Amino acid sequence: MAGKSFSADHRHTHLILKFAVVSRLILISLILLWRSLLNPYDTSASINPTCLSNSGSNSSSEFEWTPVRIRMRRLASVIEDSIVWDSVYFVRIAECGYEYEQTYAFLPLLPICISLLSRTAFAPFVPFIGQRAVLGLSGYVLNYFAFVLAAFYLYRLSAIILKDSELALRASILFCLNPASIFYSAIYTESMYALCSIGGMYYLMRGSTNIATLWLALSGFARSNGVLNAGYICFQTMHMSYKAAFVRKHAGVTFIVLLSGALRCLFIISPFIAFQAYGYYNMCVRGTSNEMRPWCKAKLPLLYNYIQSRYWGVGFLKYFQVKQIPNFVLASPILFLALCTIIHYVKLWPEVFVSLGFRASSTTEELSASSIPLGRSAGSKSVGFSSEDRSDARQGNSLRRRKPAVKEENYVVQPSEDEESENPGFKPVTIVPFILHLLFMAATAFFVMHVQVSTRFLSASPPLYWFGSYVMASPSFSKRWGYIIWTYCAAYILLGSLLFSNFYPFT
Repeated sequence: MAGKSFSADHRHTHLILKFAVVSRLILISLILLWRSLLNPYDTSASINPTCLSNSGSNSSSEFEWTPVRIRMRRLASVIEDSIVWDSVYFVRIAECGYEYEQTYAFLPLLPICISLLSRTAFAPFVPFIGQRAVLGLSGYVLNYFAFVLAAFYLYRLSAIILKDSELALRASILFCLNPASIFYSAIYTESMYALCSIGGMYYLMRGSTNIATLWLALSGFARSNGVLNAGYICFQTMHMSYKAAFVRKHAGVTFIVLLSGALRCLFIISPFIAFQAYGYYNMCVRGTSNEMRPWCKAKLPLLYNYIQSRYWGVGFLKYFQVKQIPNFVLASPILFLALCTIIHYVKLWPEVFVSLGFRASSTTEELSASSIPLGRSAGSKSVGFSSEDRSDARQGNSLRRRKPAVKEENYVVQPSEDEESENPGFKPVTIVPFILHLLFMAATAFFVMHVQVSTRFLSASPPLYWFGSYVMASPSFSKRWGYIIWTYCAAYILLGSLLFSNFYPFT
């Protein structure tokens, strides 16, 4: 049985990796197609003045073309012309550092990686295509590899959480064709953030808490919302401390659990805090401006919030304007999918969500008592799993059972072997932090942010793909809902590759 499960898992992993690579090649082809057929709306992105400091590389205007380089000019032009929208900022930061106040809205993980790759492995290409083209090429390569790995980790995470390898496979394939795919194929932070956050969740669920903490900290170094991933550590620390204090009644263990959880959370948010301190030092302490910036005088001088409000107009209900109705329409599919996902899982286990996982639902208790996995016999139509034999559910469960029982010092909420033997199926408590995270992100996107950004802002949330893949396969839903989801993804991939690559507004 275990050998058969391992074979299926290996086959699914190979299929996911292949699908992720092919999906990126399709996006590249679409981008090149649309760029060849249409003229870009704005061509100013190719302008690249000399860096303000001497630490930056030579700009393209200083680049001298030799006969050999002239033959490579077409490739360099294609790469540089594809650097549009926020990609301009990331490439500029990688080349020149943080020169202006508004550039501090873009966190440094991606620019640092681009700079390192362009100065090492891709450095030999500089004499042929120029520094800026090499920076752009570095960004694309990094994000493509990050996306493939993110798809792999999503499959692994889904298999652990859902106890269903087929459902995990479908969810990962849906991720490969998600409606924000154009941003995973551009020099944006979506791929890097998805890799760090989903990878961190995977290691957390399998019990490698220290590795998970490092990955989640990197997610906060890629995007500001990465600090929210500390909530996963908080959730599991809360459960472990409760168990230590009220079940085992061990004060010493309780203190260690709380202390280690607090330190891990602090470690996760520390990259973002350090970056804010770096911005404060550059703009307020070392700044050359005669007049100190307003945010420097605040009691809590948080540069990121000021920039988002000052330069992008981000704020609570600020986007609720009549002229923004088209953007609300553009974001409505992903927000509707997020709302349906949240309602679906909360309705299944209301007691679990209301009690934050401390109180098991009656359905779960009945299933545990009868030793029936939450698979076909438990009613896959309502639980959110595909119809499979009980043996297949046990095979999916073996993905996590290969790892020995997690040691207590890891302080991760994982059932013991005895608990698993009672109920080898899905554990509702494991999905609670994912849904709470999605709820907070969706509410923030709708009420605070530029709402059209919701499509890519929520695209790294695993529950969206778990629910979407279930809808497409469950007999309790009409097949047309599956067609609607695929049509939505395909339409946004085509529309996004057309508009975004030609510098037209898109999410």
